[in-house]
Amino acid sequence: MIRKAISRKSPNKNMMTTAAYNRRFVAERKKLERHYCDTFGLWRTCRFKPCRKHRACMGDAKACLKGGIAGVSRHEQWQARAQILASTPASAGPPERMAREYLPGTFYG
Repeated sequence: MIRKAISRKSPNKNMMTTAAYNRRFVAERKKLERHYCDTFGLWRTCRFKPCRKHRACMGDAKACLKGGIAGVSRHEQWQARAQILASTPASAGPPERMAREYLPGTFYG
């Protein structure tokens, strides 16, 4: 008896796994947290000395953003997000685009 091989559809090579999507999303989110900390100048009031020395976020950007975002007006947050969206290249992938859609105050929530 000859058995025919069952042909299974191979997954699309261009499709991203959920784990890969999450890794890229988290990496982009971390970059954006640091960028927003620098944009809003949260390093000025940071208790971490290297942040003040380098005039940029050098520590835990998530904690810094959580503690300092209340002092940033909603309008400034929208403007910073609009600049990020405008500077997003057309070749950016879906995880990067999704991360850039978030407002700065929603990263730590």
